[in-house]
Amino acid sequence: MYDQILLPVDEQTGPAEVLHHAGEIAHHFDAEIQILYVADTDEYSVTVVDEGVVDGLVEHGKQVVADVGETLDSLDVAHSADVVQGTPAETIVKYASEYGYDLIVMPTHAREGLSRFLLGSVTEKVVRLADVPVLTARMIEEDAFTFPYERILLPTDSSESSRRAAEHGLDLAAAMDAAVDVLSVVETAALGPDIGSNVTSGDFDQGAHEAVSEVAGMAEKRDVEASTHVETGSPDEEILSAVDEYDCQAVVMGTTGRRGVDRILLGSVAEKTVRSAPVPVVTVREE
Repeated sequence: MYDQILLPVDEQTGPAEVLHHAGEIAHHFDAEIQILYVADTDEYSVTVVDEGVVDGLVEHGKQVVADVGETLDSLDVAHSADVVQGTPAETIVKYASEYGYDLIVMPTHAREGLSRFLLGSVTEKVVRLADVPVLTARMIEEDAFTFPYERILLPTDSSESSRRAAEHGLDLAAAMDAAVDVLSVVETAALGPDIGSNVTSGDFDQGAHEAVSEVAGMAEKRDVEASTHVETGSPDEEILSAVDEYDCQAVVMGTTGRRGVDRILLGSVAEKTVRSAPVPVVTVREE
């Protein structure tokens, strides 16, 4: 499933649960982790010393990746490391594409005092721009991630992005013998003032049922157990409710959704889910 995993880090990544989760994934799939520190060239980091001009962030980055490497050594995970200069989000995306990584693993919510590198704005840019799947996970102490996953939530609206995400999620489920819960949410706001109209709601319901049925058919071909659910409400809230109700250990979803009158799931829902979900979220961009 994954051979090469890219793990962007900064000085606060060491004790994070997401680091251990990345190690578990690498162990399970016999993958190698590439630790990456991006020395932000937007920051003034040049220090003058006797030997000449030294980029302080680069030197600091070398220590950071060494510390993270020690943690991965303790987990017996194969890894290598690199320190590069650039704008964090764009550099991470370009690095992953250039060297053909299968997955990017990044934290989202930051504890108080974390540097800007790990704040949501950088992670969300990577989610929007990356050509490869991005696994995001919160850095909140009460979150404890489970791996291998036993149940995976697959939100869908039959858009191309959600289809690609479903394919990836089902492949992941098949690789771990996990079950999936397929969810389509009829967005209340999209129904407009005629929300009580049987015609209006019926059209949206039909699209939602067709969306989950399509993914269920894809699951059957992979011999993956699938349960389907259609809900009405706010998509991001229904996704979080489904994670709790069906005891899902991960969410796999597209980064963009349908547009126009037939939309069921908005693209912004992915970003809201990334910021709020208490479990890892794997986002897949439309090709």
